[in-house]
Amino acid sequence: MTLTCQPGDRLALVGRNGSGKSTLMKVMAGIVEADRGLRVVSPGVTVGYMEQDPDMSGFATLGDYAASRIPEGEGYRVEVAAEGLGFKPDTPVASASGGEKRRAALAKLVAEAPELMLIDEPTNHLDIAAIEWLEDFLNETRAAYVLISHDRALLNRLTRQTFWLDRGVLRRRELGFQGFEEWREETWEAEDEARHKLDRKIKAEARWAVEGISARRKRNQGRVRALAALRDERSSQIRRKGTALMEFDSGTTSGKKVIEAKGVGKAFGDKVLFQNFDLRILRGDRVAFVGPNGVGKTTLLKMLTGEIAPDEGTVSLGTSLEIAVFDQTRARLDPEASLWNNLTQDPQMAVSGNSDQVMVRGNPKHVVAYLKDFLFDEAQARAPVKSLSGGEKARLLLAKLMAKPSNLLILDEP
Repeated sequence: MTLTCQPGDRLALVGRNGSGKSTLMKVMAGIVEADRGLRVVSPGVTVGYMEQDPDMSGFATLGDYAASRIPEGEGYRVEVAAEGLGFKPDTPVASASGGEKRRAALAKLVAEAPELMLIDEPTNHLDIAAIEWLEDFLNETRAAYVLISHDRALLNRLTRQTFWLDRGVLRRRELGFQGFEEWREETWEAEDEARHKLDRKIKAEARWAVEGISARRKRNQGRVRALAALRDERSSQIRRKGTALMEFDSGTTSGKKVIEAKGVGKAFGDKVLFQNFDLRILRGDRVAFVGPNGVGKTTLLKMLTGEIAPDEGTVSLGTSLEIAVFDQTRARLDPEASLWNNLTQDPQMAVSGNSDQVMVRGNPKHVVAYLKDFLFDEAQARAPVKSLSGGEKARLLLAKLMAKPSNLLILDEP
């Protein structure tokens, strides 16, 4: 694989979940060493990297993390970025929300002011104001950047070139993300046509091998070897993955009242998140919780589902509720355990006496077959969850949720 980033490039790096986008970006950043080949950075060029899940362990505050690579005496850069992004540098890492941590990671990248920015899923957990600030910054910057994002609108507005990583092959297009799907379909159509031609040629040569190999044996042996080479070429082609089989079972009908909160309040130390809050959710309602990062949206969800208790007021749940929670931290997945064990050792999915089976909506199914429904191959079944990309972890969590009936779905940054 060969790629080049030029000054002024605004590149979208796209590909399916698990195709290797984040790994490729880490190689570009010099964090992961490639198995072979060279990484060359021009003299005087600095490379900055914002990872998908920043590791802030060892830092007391968000400001400490953001300033960790800033030269002494230039901390004002972090303060300027923090003001633009709207987060408080003195916020403890332990109590920061996902959005606040994401803002700190962006402030770190902006304050470092590299000539090439490698940015992996920057809008995850960000509120609307922070996304708008980020878009303005990337529009105005003179630095080159490579951007991984599932935010199509952001990619359409910001990028001028596209890297497409597909089954180990990297293609470059001198146009932004807009029009990518048409390019992809044209590429796949040409690929399918070439495959059909190869299949027809193999079929014709195989017929000849059966019917005409006896004459002129020396010349014919070369043709037989050529047929073997064609078959090897065909078998080496990697099939495109299909679409995950995603389906929720609504289960039994809940009572008319789903959740009712009366006069609830919650605070952490001197920080009051909400007070005198009333809410009534009925069967069939679809409710969106919006607000700036750190105001308590996730805390409110946890309180309404009974995971944490309010400081004041009451929360009552309706009857016959079956709750499925998609949490933003993917805490329901054990990162050290394999995909196999994450499913088979879930008490709600385990099949007694069958360690290779999982219960899927009331029916036992082989764990590998169920993983394949969500586009995981057999080789991944025994791999640890921590080896998955962010998108793959989301798919695995959905696999756990969709195996069980649910009539109340909680989605926190899906």
